[in-house]
Amino acid sequence: MKLSRQFPLNALRVFEAVGRLNSFTRAGEELGMTQTAVSYQIKLLEEHVGEPLFWRRPRQIGLTETGERLHPKVAEGFDLLVDAVQQAKRSAVETLEIHSVPTFASNWLARHLGSFQLAHPDIAVRLLRVSKFEDLATKSADVAIPWGEGPWPGTIAHPLIRLDFTPMLSPKLAETIGGVHEPADLLKLPIISPGDPWWPQWFAAVGIHNPTLIDTKLHSYEAQDLEANAAIAGYGAAIISPFFFKEELASGRLIRPFPLACPANAPIQLVYSHSRRNAPKIKAFQAWITATLEAEKAP
Repeated sequence: MKLSRQFPLNALRVFEAVGRLNSFTRAGEELGMTQTAVSYQIKLLEEHVGEPLFWRRPRQIGLTETGERLHPKVAEGFDLLVDAVQQAKRSAVETLEIHSVPTFASNWLARHLGSFQLAHPDIAVRLLRVSKFEDLATKSADVAIPWGEGPWPGTIAHPLIRLDFTPMLSPKLAETIGGVHEPADLLKLPIISPGDPWWPQWFAAVGIHNPTLIDTKLHSYEAQDLEANAAIAGYGAAIISPFFFKEELASGRLIRPFPLACPANAPIQLVYSHSRRNAPKIKAFQAWITATLEAEKAP
């Protein structure tokens, strides 16, 4: 309901205090007003209502019947206002819900989110690993990070990074065939997710067409981190993005036998509903993730 400019909101605040304290003087002290100002506000409210709200006797006042009916509702109204303001203060610590493709969530975003939260302590983060992205404009997530071109109707998409992929495996598995020295050596080893289209694409790039891959029966993974863990355990060779596994490569748990890496067909993107494009928390996250990825890609 829209309040008229003539609505005596300040007078109601004074009325609530006077009725609660049964004193013009004490109400004035509480509100930081003179007794004359308190009396004036009560007079304005009585004129607005059209009836006296207090009976007055020497050194004594009290609520009239009309005042008795009005005061509880006014007091309740101000209690609701106080509660609303307190709720607003508590919600000042916002939550940013992020739905991300699994490996980007676990192997990059989770490792870097600390710097975002240090820069924005008023924004709490809820990060979920998600494999399928549908109806992004209406999902509960504030932002989504899918891997693909879309389209996602009703959204704004910002490409973040376009990754590449190459075979990786554990050094112990490589030793079982005397080392992996040329691409054809991979055909002697079990392959994780042999149905992954990246395998024929990579082999074609090194001149091997229609390769016959040894199936490990460990496939249909939807997340590179799962494939990498299987590779570290020695179950087979995986074709994954080096960007996600820098620590595993540096520690020697995984090896990358060949420098050739093929680019992915689509980028990883930051996507959010068009209706939320001006939300400060989304703007802050977009600026942070863009700058952080650019810094990491820099030589």
